[in-house]
Amino acid sequence: MIQLQNEAVTVFQSALFQTTSTVIQTKEMIIIVDPNWLPNEIESIQRYVQSIQGEREIYLLFTHGDFDHIIGYQAFPGAKTIGSLALQNHPKKEHKLKLIKNFDNENYVIRNYPILFPELDIVIQEDGQQLQLGETTLTFYLAPGHTADGLMTVVEPLGLLIAGDYLSDFELPFIYDSAKAYTQTLEKSSRILEQHHVQLLVPGHGLATSDQGEMKRRVELAADYLERLRQSVIENDESALEALHHKHAFPSSFTEECHKENVRIMKRDYL
Repeated sequence: MIQLQNEAVTVFQSALFQTTSTVIQTKEMIIIVDPNWLPNEIESIQRYVQSIQGEREIYLLFTHGDFDHIIGYQAFPGAKTIGSLALQNHPKKEHKLKLIKNFDNENYVIRNYPILFPELDIVIQEDGQQLQLGETTLTFYLAPGHTADGLMTVVEPLGLLIAGDYLSDFELPFIYDSAKAYTQTLEKSSRILEQHHVQLLVPGHGLATSDQGEMKRRVELAADYLERLRQSVIENDESALEALHHKHAFPSSFTEECHKENVRIMKRDYL
């Protein structure tokens, strides 16, 4: 479904995990962020892009290499691809592809394009790296923590922040890479919000927002959770850890495993 739409930005939201796919149109380009999940959802994005493309080039921007975010890669052949250096050098590419194939097989899903790991045309190696085409400027920021290959992108003059799997309205941090790096990425996101005067924030899961107070609340929500988790781990407070476990939205075996992984990585980083 379409969650949000204005003259320049259309945010599609999957039925699965409230995952977003954002289509951005400027005078110079069409940018598609993380096309996902189900075939009919990706086909809706394809049809929309075809209806607005005209003579503009298409760019595919990957916020990170989790399988739900790269699943629609080959649905847009010929698009120029953008991602981080860590995505290009991802150590578990075959594992990510196996997750896609397992998901499709378990759910009898048939796709009309091959399942491949993204090959990048434009590789982002450092904070502040930019891509400028005409009046459009993309400024990239490395965002490790959730995963090692995370990338945040500011699109100007739209004042749009593509946050990847950070700053959700409901989803607490899932740490697959580093708790320390996650905290640093949150601190960086605060600076990005201020320095770029962000007018619209789109997370990888959940609702986009144009409310400045809500953007700050999301940073604080994630930072508070990480600090409480860190203190609970340091103090070996099992009751506090259990309480944090129950703070996750949509409790399931998935969130239980994510909580265990959060605790494991926090212990690795701080004990």
